[in-house]
Formats: sequence, structure tokens, C-alpha cells
Amino acid sequence: MPVAAKRAERLVNLVIALLGTRQYVSAAKIRTIVPGYEPDDGTDRADEAFKRMFERDKAELREIGVPLETGRTSAFDTEDGYRIARADYELPEITLTGEEAAAVGLALRLWQSAQLAGAAQGALVKLRAAGVAVDQSRGLSIQPRLDAGEPAFEPCYAAARDRRALTFDYRRPDEQSATRRRVQPWGLVAWHGRWYLVGHDLDRQAARVFRLSRVTGTPRASGPAGAFEPPADLDLASVVAGSERREEQLVIVRARPGTAIGLRRHATPLGAADDGDDRLELRTTEPWALADELAAYGPDVLVEAPQRMREAVVARLSELASLGERA
Repeated sequence: MPVAAKRAERLVNLVIALLGTRQYVSAAKIRTIVPGYEPDDGTDRADEAFKRMFERDKAELREIGVPLETGRTSAFDTEDGYRIARADYELPEITLTGEEAAAVGLALRLWQSAQLAGAAQGALVKLRAAGVAVDQSRGLSIQPRLDAGEPAFEPCYAAARDRRALTFDYRRPDEQSATRRRVQPWGLVAWHGRWYLVGHDLDRQAARVFRLSRVTGTPRASGPAGAFEPPADLDLASVVAGSERREEQLVIVRARPGTAIGLRRHATPLGAADDGDDRLELRTTEPWALADELAAYGPDVLVEAPQRMREAVVARLSELASLGERA
């Protein structure tokens, strides 16, 4: 561990030890209970090393504003000790408005990236120590969270921040291959646990919404910074909500008797077909998610209607079969 890191760890241990008692703690006791100090091996060299280290630590704590007190707990003590008065050390009461608390909570959840996880945790600890209830959901319908499953986030965020054009390959669920997209990125927003990029599609000359999990490869920014400005009245969450709001679709499938138990839980039975299979009625506002589910049942489920759903399931099964052949 680097010297600076060891010193920082020792200072934190010292503060914790002195906050945990109302009595004054002697230097000799501190030497034994706080990790990082020169151990007492009975030599003058070790004693001098400890004294120099402890004096530097006391000076640094006082310099950064830690109220380190010196005194004696009783008249029988033969030497001074040290403590930190909790009342003087703790922050005064902090009051945040609902909007401020929501903003802090949103920032903390966004900061769960690898680059900012430490800063987020430190901020959260300090706020909670001060008695602040950081509201991570009040007034927010989005659920922002960043993890390694969204590798496209960083380049998309940087391009939106810098107002630079962005190029990436994007594959919709109903497409066999990805298509190239050129976008002026307005911003990113999380909606129902998924990240979306909202921007102006340069080829289609219209606003578009892109789910980051469907971006393939690494997006590339191009052109100068500040090349465009998002609409003044832009509400990213509303744009995504509008794009995700679809009419309910009716799907009719056949299932072999005794199979597709999970599917039957949210299906309406329509009776038996001529071949003895069970006919089921399903309703969905997310047809491509349903296509994934139907494909998972393999030959036990057959889509009757609509034709578009049937083709989507066949496409998924064909892709799985090709992957199996290449494995």
C-alpha cells in the first residue's frame, strides 16, 4: 500500500478510536489500539518513530478541522490524553428540499459507475452521518442505474454532454442485422430499469429513442463540440415514455398439453384445437419481449396469429439454431 494511503487509513482509524470514547485516551493506549503506528518493541528508535508519527497526525487532524482535545479524565491520570468531542465534530443539521434530496439520490445512483463508485459511497456516508434522508425515488419515475451491462453509456454520455454527433450500429428486435445510425444525442435517461439515448436521427430527420442495450460495438463521436442544441423544452423521460407506450396486441398461440406452464399463468384458455393442442390468448404491449418468451418454449408452442409475431419467433429460433451450429 502506498505511504499516503497508509497514512490516510491510520488517520481514519485514529478518528474512529477517539470518537468511540468519552474519556481521554493516552498516547500509549492509542499506540496499541490504532493500527499503523510503530509497535512498542522496547527500543528508543521505535519510541521516537511513534512520537514523530503521532505528532504529525495530531497536527494534521487539527489542520483539517477535527476538534482534537487534550486533557485528563481524572485527577489520578499521570499524563494527558486525547479525545474528539462528538458534538463538536458532527455536522450541524442539514435540511434539503424534496427536489434537492431527489437530485442527490439520483446523482448517487448514477454514480454507481466504476469511475465514481468511491465518491458516491463517500458522499452517501457523509450525508447519512449528518442525519440527512437521501430520497432516491421521490418525484422520479425513472430508475437510473449504471453497470457494466451498458458499455455504450460512457461514449453516448460524453457525446451528449459535448454536443457532438454520434455514430453507432443499432439492432432492433425485429431486425436480423444492425443498421448504422447517425444521431445528434440530446441526452440519456433511465426508464423502468433500462437506459435510453434520445436524439435527432440525421438520416431520418426526426427525433428517435434508442435503447442502449441494443447498441452494438462502441459508438463513435465526430465533429466539433457544441455542434447542436437540444430543444429548449425537452423532457427526456416524456419522450421515452411516449415511444414505449404501445397499443395492446392480441396474440393467439397453441401449446402442447402439460407444457408452457409459465405462459399459461397470464393467458386466457380458448379451448382445444383440432390436433389436441391447447389454444391460448395472450395480450401484450411489449411484443418483442413476448416473442423472446415464446421462443424459449421451442416446439411446445406455436404462434397462430398475428403473422408478425409468428415471424419474430421463427427468427429467434433460427438464430439460436445457427449459434448452436457454430458452437
